[in-house]
Amino acid sequence: MNTVPFDGRLLSGIGVLSAVVRAGNFLRAAQAMGLTQPAVSRAVSRLEQRIGIRLFHRTSRSVTLTDEGRRFYETVVPLLAGIEAAAADARQTTNAVNGLLRVNADRIFAQYVLTPAVQPFLTLHPDLSVEIVVQERLGDLVADGFDVAIHFGDPQPTTLVCERLMDVPVVTCAAPEYLKSHGAPGRPRDLEHGHECILMRNPSTGRAFDWEFVGNGEIVSVAVSGRLTVNDAGSLLGACLGGQGIGQPLEIYAQTYIAEGRLVRLLTGWSEETFPVHIYHHDPRTAPARVKEFLRYVSQICSSRGKPSTL
Repeated sequence: MNTVPFDGRLLSGIGVLSAVVRAGNFLRAAQAMGLTQPAVSRAVSRLEQRIGIRLFHRTSRSVTLTDEGRRFYETVVPLLAGIEAAAADARQTTNAVNGLLRVNADRIFAQYVLTPAVQPFLTLHPDLSVEIVVQERLGDLVADGFDVAIHFGDPQPTTLVCERLMDVPVVTCAAPEYLKSHGAPGRPRDLEHGHECILMRNPSTGRAFDWEFVGNGEIVSVAVSGRLTVNDAGSLLGACLGGQGIGQPLEIYAQTYIAEGRLVRLLTGWSEETFPVHIYHHDPRTAPARVKEFLRYVSQICSSRGKPSTL
Protein backbone atom coordinates (compact mmCIF):
# COMPACT_ATOMS: atom_id res chain seq x y z
CA MET A 1 0.00 0.00 0.00
CA ASN A 2 1.30 3.43 -0.95
CA THR A 3 1.61 5.86 1.95
CA VAL A 4 2.08 9.60 1.99
CA PRO A 5 5.18 10.54 3.99
CA PHE A 6 4.37 12.94 6.79
CA ASP A 7 5.82 16.41 6.96
CA GLY A 8 4.91 19.71 8.53
CA ARG A 9 3.22 20.97 5.39
CA LEU A 10 0.53 18.29 5.68
CA LEU A 11 -0.29 19.28 9.25
CA SER A 12 -0.30 22.94 8.27
CA GLY A 13 -2.71 22.21 5.43
CA ILE A 14 -5.04 20.32 7.76
CA GLY A 15 -4.98 23.31 10.10
CA VAL A 16 -6.04 25.59 7.26
CA LEU A 17 -8.75 23.10 6.24
CA SER A 18 -10.14 23.15 9.78
CA ALA A 19 -10.11 26.95 9.83
CA VAL A 20 -12.05 27.15 6.54
CA VAL A 21 -14.67 24.67 7.76
CA ARG A 22 -15.14 26.51 11.02
CA ALA A 23 -15.25 29.95 9.42
CA GLY A 24 -17.47 28.95 6.51
CA ASN A 25 -15.38 30.54 3.76
CA PHE A 26 -11.81 31.38 2.78
CA LEU A 27 -12.02 35.08 3.67
CA ARG A 28 -13.12 34.58 7.30
CA ALA A 29 -10.60 31.75 7.70
CA ALA A 30 -7.82 34.04 6.46
CA GLN A 31 -8.89 36.77 8.89
CA ALA A 32 -8.97 34.30 11.80
CA MET A 33 -5.50 32.96 10.95
CA GLY A 34 -3.90 36.30 10.10
CA LEU A 35 -3.28 35.24 6.47
CA THR A 36 -4.37 36.52 3.09
CA GLN A 37 -7.25 34.88 1.26
CA PRO A 38 -4.98 33.74 -1.64
CA ALA A 39 -2.62 32.13 0.90
CA VAL A 40 -5.49 30.13 2.38
CA SER A 41 -6.68 29.11 -1.09
CA ARG A 42 -3.18 27.95 -2.07
CA ALA A 43 -2.80 25.97 1.17
CA VAL A 44 -6.07 24.15 0.49
CA SER A 45 -5.07 23.43 -3.12
CA ARG A 46 -1.72 21.99 -1.99
CA LEU A 47 -3.48 19.77 0.55
CA GLU A 48 -5.92 18.54 -2.11
CA GLN A 49 -3.00 17.66 -4.40
CA ARG A 50 -1.13 15.93 -1.61
CA ILE A 51 -3.98 13.66 -0.47
CA GLY A 52 -5.50 13.23 -3.93
CA ILE A 53 -9.08 14.34 -3.33
CA ARG A 54 -11.11 17.48 -3.87
CA LEU A 55 -12.01 18.93 -0.48
CA PHE A 56 -14.41 21.77 -1.32
CA HIS A 57 -17.11 22.74 -3.78
CA ARG A 58 -16.26 26.37 -4.56
CA THR A 59 -18.66 28.97 -5.97
CA SER A 60 -18.58 32.75 -5.96
CA ARG A 61 -20.84 32.78 -2.90
CA SER A 62 -20.12 29.67 -0.85
CA VAL A 63 -17.61 26.99 0.04
CA THR A 64 -18.90 23.55 1.08
CA LEU A 65 -17.16 20.26 1.75
CA THR A 66 -17.38 17.52 -0.84
CA ASP A 67 -18.44 14.06 0.37
CA GLU A 68 -14.80 12.96 0.30
CA GLY A 69 -13.77 16.19 2.03
CA ARG A 70 -16.31 15.70 4.79
CA ARG A 71 -15.14 12.14 5.44
CA PHE A 72 -11.50 13.31 5.56
CA TYR A 73 -12.34 16.22 7.85
CA GLU A 74 -14.39 14.08 10.25
CA THR A 75 -11.46 11.66 10.44
CA VAL A 76 -8.72 14.20 11.10
CA VAL A 77 -10.54 16.83 13.20
CA PRO A 78 -10.47 14.74 16.41
CA LEU A 79 -6.72 14.23 15.88
CA LEU A 80 -6.23 17.93 15.26
CA ALA A 81 -8.32 18.78 18.32
CA GLY A 82 -6.19 16.37 20.33
CA ILE A 83 -3.03 18.16 19.19
CA GLU A 84 -4.60 21.51 20.09
CA ALA A 85 -5.60 20.23 23.53
CA ALA A 86 -2.13 18.81 24.15
CA ALA A 87 -0.54 22.09 23.13
CA ALA A 88 -2.92 24.01 25.40
CA ASP A 89 -2.08 21.74 28.32
CA ALA A 90 1.62 22.16 27.64
CA ARG A 91 1.38 25.95 27.51
CA GLN A 92 -0.66 26.11 30.73
CA THR A 93 -1.70 29.65 30.01
CA THR A 94 -5.03 31.46 30.01
CA ASN A 95 -4.63 31.94 26.24
CA ALA A 96 -5.80 28.36 25.55
CA VAL A 97 -9.34 29.64 24.96
CA ASN A 98 -8.86 31.52 21.70
CA GLY A 99 -9.75 31.61 18.01
CA LEU A 100 -13.25 31.79 16.52
CA LEU A 101 -16.23 29.98 18.05
CA ARG A 102 -19.21 29.63 15.70
CA VAL A 103 -22.64 28.92 17.19
CA ASN A 104 -25.79 27.94 15.29
CA ALA A 105 -28.87 28.87 17.38
CA ASP A 106 -32.63 29.26 17.23
CA ARG A 107 -33.76 32.87 16.93
CA ILE A 108 -35.52 33.00 20.31
CA PHE A 109 -32.62 31.40 22.17
CA ALA A 110 -30.10 33.67 20.47
CA GLN A 111 -32.15 36.82 21.09
CA TYR A 112 -33.44 36.24 24.61
CA VAL A 113 -30.89 33.94 26.28
CA LEU A 114 -27.52 33.88 24.54
CA THR A 115 -26.68 37.35 23.21
CA PRO A 116 -27.77 39.25 26.36
CA ALA A 117 -25.40 37.08 28.42
CA VAL A 118 -22.41 36.66 26.10
CA GLN A 119 -20.42 39.75 27.18
CA PRO A 120 -19.03 38.25 30.45
CA PHE A 121 -17.86 35.21 28.47
CA LEU A 122 -16.00 37.40 25.99
CA THR A 123 -14.54 39.47 28.82
CA LEU A 124 -13.29 36.31 30.51
CA HIS A 125 -11.58 35.15 27.29
CA PRO A 126 -10.09 38.20 25.51
CA ASP A 127 -8.43 36.09 22.78
CA LEU A 128 -11.74 34.52 21.73
CA SER A 129 -14.23 35.71 19.11
CA VAL A 130 -17.80 34.40 18.89
CA GLU A 131 -20.07 34.33 15.86
CA ILE A 132 -23.75 33.55 16.52
CA VAL A 133 -25.72 32.58 13.42
CA VAL A 134 -29.51 32.31 13.66
CA GLN A 135 -30.81 29.23 11.86
CA GLU A 136 -34.11 27.49 12.46
CA ARG A 137 -32.71 24.08 11.50
CA LEU A 138 -29.75 22.15 12.83
CA GLY A 139 -28.20 21.49 9.42
CA ASP A 140 -24.74 19.93 9.08
CA LEU A 141 -22.36 21.32 11.70
CA VAL A 142 -19.27 20.05 9.89
CA ALA A 143 -20.25 21.27 6.42
CA ASP A 144 -21.57 24.59 7.75
CA GLY A 145 -18.49 25.21 9.90
CA PHE A 146 -20.16 25.40 13.33
CA ASP A 147 -18.70 24.30 16.64
CA VAL A 148 -21.99 24.18 18.55
CA ALA A 149 -25.73 24.28 17.77
CA ILE A 150 -28.58 25.10 20.16
CA HIS A 151 -32.16 24.30 19.14
CA PHE A 152 -35.62 23.94 20.61
CA GLY A 153 -37.61 20.73 20.25
CA ASP A 154 -37.05 17.00 20.48
CA PRO A 155 -33.55 15.64 19.73
CA GLN A 156 -32.81 15.56 16.02
CA PRO A 157 -31.14 12.58 14.29
CA THR A 158 -27.40 13.26 14.32
CA THR A 159 -24.01 11.69 14.95
CA LEU A 160 -23.15 14.64 17.22
CA VAL A 161 -23.35 14.64 21.00
CA CYS A 162 -26.84 15.88 21.92
CA GLU A 163 -27.63 17.01 25.47
CA ARG A 164 -30.75 18.51 27.00
CA LEU A 165 -29.81 22.03 27.99
CA MET A 166 -33.00 23.35 29.61
CA ASP A 167 -36.79 23.13 29.61
CA VAL A 168 -38.62 26.36 28.87
CA PRO A 169 -42.15 26.85 30.27
CA VAL A 170 -44.99 27.27 27.79
CA VAL A 171 -47.62 29.89 28.71
CA THR A 172 -51.21 30.18 27.56
CA CYS A 173 -52.14 33.83 27.13
CA ALA A 174 -54.24 36.38 25.29
CA ALA A 175 -54.61 40.15 25.02
CA PRO A 176 -57.05 41.92 27.40
CA GLU A 177 -59.08 43.07 24.37
CA TYR A 178 -59.70 39.48 23.29
CA LEU A 179 -60.75 38.44 26.81
CA LYS A 180 -63.22 41.33 27.06
CA SER A 181 -65.16 39.98 24.07
CA HIS A 182 -64.68 36.24 24.54
CA GLY A 183 -64.12 35.75 28.25
CA ALA A 184 -61.35 33.77 29.92
CA PRO A 185 -61.36 29.95 29.88
CA GLY A 186 -61.72 28.40 33.32
CA ARG A 187 -60.39 24.98 32.34
CA PRO A 188 -58.53 23.53 29.31
CA ARG A 189 -61.63 21.98 27.72
CA ASP A 190 -63.24 25.41 27.48
CA LEU A 191 -60.85 26.16 24.61
CA GLU A 192 -62.69 23.66 22.39
CA HIS A 193 -65.81 25.86 22.24
CA GLY A 194 -66.19 29.57 21.64
CA HIS A 195 -62.53 30.47 21.48
CA GLU A 196 -60.13 31.38 18.67
CA CYS A 197 -56.77 29.68 19.21
CA ILE A 198 -53.69 30.75 17.27
CA LEU A 199 -52.03 27.65 15.85
CA MET A 200 -48.28 27.21 15.45
CA ARG A 201 -46.95 24.94 12.71
CA ASN A 202 -44.31 22.39 13.73
CA PRO A 203 -41.44 22.66 11.19
CA SER A 204 -40.50 19.02 11.79
CA THR A 205 -43.91 17.55 10.95
CA GLY A 206 -45.61 20.27 8.91
CA ARG A 207 -48.64 20.02 11.23
CA ALA A 208 -49.77 22.40 13.93
CA PHE A 209 -48.44 21.70 17.41
CA ASP A 210 -50.84 19.81 19.67
CA TRP A 211 -52.08 21.65 22.74
CA GLU A 212 -51.47 19.90 26.04
CA PHE A 213 -52.01 21.16 29.56
CA VAL A 214 -50.09 19.76 32.50
CA GLY A 215 -51.09 20.25 36.12
CA ASN A 216 -51.14 18.26 39.35
CA GLY A 217 -49.64 15.26 37.62
CA GLU A 218 -52.35 15.19 34.97
CA ILE A 219 -51.98 15.78 31.22
CA VAL A 220 -54.99 17.00 29.25
CA SER A 221 -54.92 17.11 25.44
CA VAL A 222 -57.27 19.68 23.93
CA ALA A 223 -58.48 19.73 20.31
CA VAL A 224 -58.25 23.46 19.73
CA SER A 225 -59.17 25.23 16.52
CA GLY A 226 -58.56 28.61 14.98
CA ARG A 227 -58.52 30.45 11.69
CA LEU A 228 -54.93 31.68 11.97
CA THR A 229 -51.85 29.45 11.69
CA VAL A 230 -48.30 30.82 11.88
CA ASN A 231 -44.86 29.23 11.61
CA ASP A 232 -42.67 31.45 13.79
CA ALA A 233 -42.74 32.72 17.36
CA GLY A 234 -42.71 36.39 16.41
CA SER A 235 -45.90 36.05 14.37
CA LEU A 236 -47.53 34.05 17.16
CA LEU A 237 -46.73 36.74 19.70
CA GLY A 238 -47.87 39.50 17.34
CA ALA A 239 -51.21 37.79 16.79
CA CYS A 240 -51.70 37.42 20.55
CA LEU A 241 -50.88 41.08 21.13
CA GLY A 242 -53.24 42.07 18.32
CA GLY A 243 -56.20 40.32 19.99
CA GLN A 244 -56.55 37.60 17.36
CA GLY A 245 -56.99 34.85 19.94
CA ILE A 246 -55.35 32.68 22.57
CA GLY A 247 -51.80 31.44 21.95
CA GLN A 248 -49.12 29.36 23.59
CA PRO A 249 -45.78 31.17 23.25
CA LEU A 250 -42.67 30.31 25.26
CA GLU A 251 -42.43 32.14 28.56
CA ILE A 252 -39.03 33.69 27.79
CA TYR A 253 -40.63 35.34 24.75
CA ALA A 254 -43.88 36.51 26.36
CA GLN A 255 -42.88 37.35 29.94
CA THR A 256 -42.17 41.05 29.29
CA TYR A 257 -45.59 41.59 27.71
CA ILE A 258 -47.28 39.73 30.56
CA ALA A 259 -45.47 41.91 33.10
CA GLU A 260 -46.60 45.03 31.20
CA GLY A 261 -50.23 43.85 31.14
CA ARG A 262 -50.37 43.63 27.35
CA LEU A 263 -50.93 39.88 27.65
CA VAL A 264 -52.81 37.97 30.36
CA ARG A 265 -51.63 34.57 31.55
CA LEU A 266 -54.46 32.00 31.44
CA LEU A 267 -55.14 28.61 33.04
CA THR A 268 -52.36 29.09 35.56
CA GLY A 269 -53.25 25.85 37.32
CA TRP A 270 -52.42 24.01 34.10
CA SER A 271 -49.10 25.67 33.26
CA GLU A 272 -46.51 22.95 33.88
CA GLU A 273 -45.89 22.16 30.20
CA THR A 274 -42.35 22.85 29.00
CA PHE A 275 -40.51 22.83 25.68
CA PRO A 276 -36.95 21.42 25.60
CA VAL A 277 -33.76 23.04 24.35
CA HIS A 278 -30.93 20.77 23.17
CA ILE A 279 -27.29 21.58 22.54
CA TYR A 280 -25.32 19.73 19.86
CA HIS A 281 -21.54 19.48 19.69
CA HIS A 282 -18.62 17.19 18.92
CA ASP A 283 -17.10 14.84 21.47
CA PRO A 284 -15.96 17.13 24.33
CA ARG A 285 -12.97 14.88 24.98
CA THR A 286 -11.42 16.04 21.73
CA ALA A 287 -13.07 19.46 21.40
CA PRO A 288 -10.98 22.65 21.51
CA ALA A 289 -10.83 24.48 24.83
CA ARG A 290 -13.08 27.25 23.51
CA VAL A 291 -15.89 24.72 22.95
CA LYS A 292 -15.48 23.15 26.40
CA GLU A 293 -15.56 26.57 28.07
CA PHE A 294 -18.61 27.62 26.05
CA LEU A 295 -20.49 24.44 27.03
CA ARG A 296 -19.81 25.18 30.68
CA TYR A 297 -20.80 28.82 30.32
CA VAL A 298 -24.05 28.27 28.44
CA SER A 299 -25.06 25.68 31.05
CA GLN A 300 -24.52 28.31 33.75
CA ILE A 301 -26.58 31.03 32.06
CA CYS A 302 -29.43 28.58 31.47
CA SER A 303 -29.50 27.55 35.13
CA SER A 304 -31.36 30.77 35.98
CA ARG A 305 -33.99 30.25 33.29
CA GLY A 306 -36.63 27.57 32.78
CA LYS A 307 -35.81 24.20 34.27
CA PRO A 308 -32.09 23.60 33.73
CA SER A 309 -30.52 20.28 32.87
CA THR A 310 -27.01 19.20 33.83
CA LEU A 311 -24.35 19.05 31.07
